[in-house]
Amino acid sequence: MAAKKGVRLIITLECTECRSNTAKRSPGVSRYTTTKNRRNTTARLELNKFCAHCNKHVLHKEIK
Repeated sequence: MAAKKGVRLIITLECTECRSNTAKRSPGVSRYTTTKNRRNTTARLELNKFCAHCNKHVLHKEIK
């Protein structure tokens, strides 16, 4: 049975500082999953979220 394609997509947000910083306090990258409306938000989503690896609020960008 085929799933109906809706307007809302499930996306993954990844920490920008963990990806670029090699000398961080612990290995790994902070990732969050959320949904966005495909019609209202066509650009990539960027949110300030808490990163447990950086231990502060940093910018998280949408990845594919």
